[in-house]
Amino acid sequence: MAKQSILGRISQMVKANINSILDQAEDPQLMLDQLVRDYTNSIADAESAVAQTIGNLRLMEQDHTEDRNAAADWGRKALAASNKADELRAGGNSTDADKFDNLAKIAISRQVSSENEARAAAPTIASQTQVVDQLKRGLDGMRAKLGELTAKRDELVARSKTVEAQSQVHDALKSIDLLDPTSDLGRFEDKIRREEAKVLGQQELAASSLDAQFEGLEDLGKQGEVEARLAALKAGGTKAVTAGE
Repeated sequence: MAKQSILGRISQMVKANINSILDQAEDPQLMLDQLVRDYTNSIADAESAVAQTIGNLRLMEQDHTEDRNAAADWGRKALAASNKADELRAGGNSTDADKFDNLAKIAISRQVSSENEARAAAPTIASQTQVVDQLKRGLDGMRAKLGELTAKRDELVARSKTVEAQSQVHDALKSIDLLDPTSDLGRFEDKIRREEAKVLGQQELAASSLDAQFEGLEDLGKQGEVEARLAALKAGGTKAVTAGE
């Protein structure tokens, strides 16, 4: 009954659909961690139970071997006693011959008893051997399932960390976009360009003012010449104008 229970538990766990379990889990990673712990504990319990079952089988096999060896040994003793009885009876010693025949009968009786015990144990040993084989295969399946669970858990943890890292990078890039240093550089460049343009404007304005001053001087020169010629005209007529030339 206990062995059937072990087989049932092992079979149930081996047939467990990991993806189906994960689909129903609110937190797959926590569920996988719990499943890994449950499988590890169940495997340890199953290994202990299977080891006990195997041990019991080995004891039965040892007893079976001993019964067969005992049967063979009693058979040899029966044969030796019977041969001795025949030898004594051939020599005319019937009394001792009968004693050895009785010993042969006792040996044969022990032989039959040992053979019966060995024969009775054979079906049980065969049945237990099948059970042990099933338990071993079940344990192998559980270990494989544990490996699958562990790999799935590790994969999920790695993916979770990757997603977390990607999210952090995304947030960092988003922050950079919001506080883009290149926009500050652009504003600073615009400010410098405006200052440069202002300087150019000032320079151009200064140049225009200087030209105006020179033009004023020329106008004054012309006005002075006109006044001089007018004075000369008043003083000397045509002679003054020609002299001015």
